[in-house]
Amino acid sequence: MTSKTVLVAGATGLVGYAAVKHFAAVPDTEVIALSRRPVPDVDVRHIALDLTDAAACRGAAAALRDVTHLVYAALFELPGLVEGWRDDRQIETNDRMLRNLLDPLMAAAPGLRHVTLLQGTKAYGVHVRPLAVPAREGRSEMREQPNFYWAQEDYLRAIQMGRGWHFTVLRPVLVVGEAIGGAMNLIPALGAHAAVMRERGPILPYPGGSERVSQAVDADLLARAVAWAGEAPAAANETFNVTNGDVFTWPNIWPAIAEAVGMRPGSDEPFLLQSLGRGDWDRARQRFGLESPALAEFVGLSLEYADYQMRYGHTEPGPPSIVSTVKIVQAGFREVMDTELMFRKWFKVFQQKRLLPPP
Repeated sequence: MTSKTVLVAGATGLVGYAAVKHFAAVPDTEVIALSRRPVPDVDVRHIALDLTDAAACRGAAAALRDVTHLVYAALFELPGLVEGWRDDRQIETNDRMLRNLLDPLMAAAPGLRHVTLLQGTKAYGVHVRPLAVPAREGRSEMREQPNFYWAQEDYLRAIQMGRGWHFTVLRPVLVVGEAIGGAMNLIPALGAHAAVMRERGPILPYPGGSERVSQAVDADLLARAVAWAGEAPAAANETFNVTNGDVFTWPNIWPAIAEAVGMRPGSDEPFLLQSLGRGDWDRARQRFGLESPALAEFVGLSLEYADYQMRYGHTEPGPPSIVSTVKIVQAGFREVMDTELMFRKWFKVFQQKRLLPPP
């Protein structure tokens, strides 16, 4: 008999897929994966659902009556990605998607105990201003900047009052893990660029701009934080930043990335990753006998995200992007991971699945 049933919305995305894999390995736990596309390589129950379709969500609710935990990792992004973060359509659509799912779920699942909501450092305005270092939960938010985070969180807080379930808001920094065709996964983006460059020689120049001190979080570590939040009394109705526990700059970590893809780091050579050609990737796939799909299906909007993260075109060092993790550590979640090892880990996963060339 299962002790809990976890519904993961956005199950093929970067965070959702990590959560699905984690909970699928937990004894006495049933996992329901909610996404438009099937979830690869994991034996869980899958429901194909478009969260923008309110009628379809109401129709699916009857199949969700046993749900005890909702991990809401679904995300709608507009083409252009970074420009879309301040677009009213992006804000309204993400707000509506959560409501479309949670309203009927509450009516259908009387045993609902916990909801996990994912945000990020845009809560602190990282996309429009330098962060107050370190950015802290409850003290550094930029509520004056329109953001779908606030619409979702306000809705969640309002409907939770007086009910028998709790929620936790997690704010990861740059998430790195396993997902194909996502909006913000750097492994396919950097891996495709490296594969194309490798055809020209063994040197992989750093393609970004001037450095900025940043943080990242491993998707598997984040999934374990999600699992912890769903059970820990100290996490009830709280918000937590989540990171690997260290800091990095792209130029500093670039040699490890070059080695992970079987190349040697070179001198800086700015290159707009968004300009990576579909034909170049197709030739690399053929040369290395890869099983990865065409460029657009493989990287999604992640080339644009990589340019943003690595500050392409910037010639002056950027303001540090650092959040505090004191609150989550004090509440009981203390896992850490070396960010360099994280990058090595995920390139190896993609290489073993023949999605990227072997080193």
